[in-house]
Amino acid sequence: MARRLLVAALAAAMTITGSATAETLSWHHVPVPAQVRPQAGLNEAVAFGPDRAWAVGADAVGREAPGFPLVLRWDGTAWQRQSLPGVGWQGELLSIAATSPTAAWAVGRDSAGGAHLLRFDGTAWSESRPPRGVVLTRVVAGGGETWLIGSRDGAQVLLRWDGRGWRDLPVPPGTVYGLHILAADDVWAAGATDSGAAVSHWNGQEWQQTIVNGFPRSAVGSVLAVSPTEVWAGGTAGFVGGPPGRPIPPLLVRWDGQAWNRVTMPTDFGGITSLAPDASGGLAWVSVARSLKWGPPGSTPPLVPGPDFLAWNGQSFTGYSEPEVAGEGDSSVQRLAPVPGTATVWSVGRAAGPENTFAPRILRFG
Repeated sequence: MARRLLVAALAAAMTITGSATAETLSWHHVPVPAQVRPQAGLNEAVAFGPDRAWAVGADAVGREAPGFPLVLRWDGTAWQRQSLPGVGWQGELLSIAATSPTAAWAVGRDSAGGAHLLRFDGTAWSESRPPRGVVLTRVVAGGGETWLIGSRDGAQVLLRWDGRGWRDLPVPPGTVYGLHILAADDVWAAGATDSGAAVSHWNGQEWQQTIVNGFPRSAVGSVLAVSPTEVWAGGTAGFVGGPPGRPIPPLLVRWDGQAWNRVTMPTDFGGITSLAPDASGGLAWVSVARSLKWGPPGSTPPLVPGPDFLAWNGQSFTGYSEPEVAGEGDSSVQRLAPVPGTATVWSVGRAAGPENTFAPRILRFG
């Protein structure tokens, strides 16, 4: 009897301790390597495990200088700057994606507007010939596929890597800002048309497009397909008129297999910049840039800071604020990169720095 009571007491203590630990999980700041020069920013990241992640952006960006391409690698302990042999142009890396730890792509743009495509073969990064005449904006990978988003002669293009080269694909009406690739014949696109925010689905033969929000100037830039009856898309709800600088509401919509419905969020203004899945592929996190919400009636100012990250538990959201970083302000961009098989997720972007400058920002949850 005494032994059973002791075991029960230990189990209860462990449960309490575990609950307390879960409740205290929060986002925390992870420093960039000292080799990164002042005035840097990050645009996107991808992770493959607790000891392997990449982030791209630019550093040494001045008021009149374009800066230099920047690649960081997480080794499980710290972020390290990666050398880019043969890369001597000025500009920035805009996006990164990978189908495996030994097959990664990054797209960039130099100070003259020229497109650049970098490839990682498991050992080193090197320049790869970009598609002719295409201005690249993003690379997306998933389901063993790698696609590029860009434009040619002012018209949007989508290109797919077939193992030997880049091949043009049909493009849905309007503009595509983000993709979620499940397979070559199962791709979701987030974007906008003249009629409002749009989500399109590629079945391998054609695109089927739906206007998910018809409010003027609304758009979605991130999409996450969980199942045929659960797809999420996030962006901004748009606006009509109003003074310059007027805050814009975020837009989060969900497909339930029959219709797209707008989802209520615990913030009133801002833009959704990223959606991140959990280990099983379901929605886990939503990042909201420049998040604001209405303060108490009669308060001055009328708007107060809102949550920067929203954790979804399947029923509701829990809001989290980014940590304060000495000498820096809030983030203006947050792009999420979940660590597969874990509850850990990275956020990379840029934050306000001293004297109207900016600084790279890396945060981690878990």
